[in-house]
Amino acid sequence: MNVQTETLEEKKAKLTIEIPAEELKKALDRVYKRQKNRINVPGFRKGKAPRKIIEKMYGKEIFYEDAANQLISDEYPKAYEECELDIVSRPDIEVTQVEEGKPFIFTAIVALRPDVKLAEYKGVEVTKIDTSASAEEVDEEIENQRKTNARAITVEEEAQNGDTVVIDYEGFSDGVAFDGGKGEKYPLELGSNSFIPGFEEQLIGAAAGDEIQVDVTFPEEYHAPDLAGKDAVFIVKVHEVRRNEIPEIDEEYVEDIGFDSIEDYREDVRLSIVQRKTDDARRKHEDEAIAWIAKESEIDVPEEMIETQLNSAINDYANNIMQSGISFSQYLQMTGMTVDKMRDQLRPETEDRVRASLVLEEIAKVENLEASDNDVDDKLGEMAKNYNMKVEDIKKDMPDSEVKSLKSQIAMEKAIDLIMENIVEVEKAEDEEEKSEEE
Repeated sequence: MNVQTETLEEKKAKLTIEIPAEELKKALDRVYKRQKNRINVPGFRKGKAPRKIIEKMYGKEIFYEDAANQLISDEYPKAYEECELDIVSRPDIEVTQVEEGKPFIFTAIVALRPDVKLAEYKGVEVTKIDTSASAEEVDEEIENQRKTNARAITVEEEAQNGDTVVIDYEGFSDGVAFDGGKGEKYPLELGSNSFIPGFEEQLIGAAAGDEIQVDVTFPEEYHAPDLAGKDAVFIVKVHEVRRNEIPEIDEEYVEDIGFDSIEDYREDVRLSIVQRKTDDARRKHEDEAIAWIAKESEIDVPEEMIETQLNSAINDYANNIMQSGISFSQYLQMTGMTVDKMRDQLRPETEDRVRASLVLEEIAKVENLEASDNDVDDKLGEMAKNYNMKVEDIKKDMPDSEVKSLKSQIAMEKAIDLIMENIVEVEKAEDEEEKSEEE
């Protein structure tokens, strides 16, 4: 493969990639073998017609398009690595020569990383955020923990709203039991609204051992058409009433959860709130500082770079939708959304993200912030832990392009750390804060 590069205007470049004629011949052979079973030729069984007969009947170009696509798919990534240009967009491909016996030639127009004239990135002012924890916040957190640590106990009392009743039930419509209307030892939380409207309310006041007739009317929009809008009767047997017992915050309780005293417990809760607020403040300060630097820096972002990122974002979104069990086209139809509308909605956020990445990469370059081998190993260690794999296995299967991307990510994280080490927290007037939030 031979790659020639030509610098164009507006931070673009043209790659001319020439593939030897022998490689084109091999690609054409592979396409013929793959497609011959799908081509009808009178007088021959499928898959038995010689290539020359097929080409005579359909034209020699019948296999060219697939062969060209295959070569472009295989060879462009190699050309990308070989040219050592800082490419930030997908290529605009044009085939300039595809003839048997001659080299296969195609060109790729690409956008290059734009020049970045950085704004001052040290001493960026950010809004001061209070990270202290008040006594009221500590009390609220303790109350939440009390509810979280509640345990269900069986009571001999009548069921109240919020209790869980363990029931057998069977439903009848017009005196006939219907499909899906029967259950045994089912735990139903009263007030959860998980059953037909009116069902749960009629079990308030019931006790273990009671047998109750519950009269309901199915909603008109009920999913089973034969029951929608109809009256029904459920015979319900109550086996057990369970109630959440919320623990009291006393010396015994705090000792059970590992503290010497209530005061120690409250201090631990306070510190956890402060840490949570501090982490949240860090994230907000990062966003605020990076957004300011990106806005104030001079960057002529190529449209091709934004389009590439938009395509990637939409593909990621489509993949997430498909994991939920529906196709992307079905989702678009259900929501009335179109790909163009989605692009318009994602564009502002994508442009901001691209500008932020460019300034962080430029800061890393200016400050000589690079990823060491230890940095990479640490990141791979985190990945290995998350995926329950060995670092060696991840390294073995990781292509050079992903290693390069990982190093770039680490360098940008170091740039963020540098920005955060030099921020200046200032009090901002309420109208400034409101304006900042709107932006």
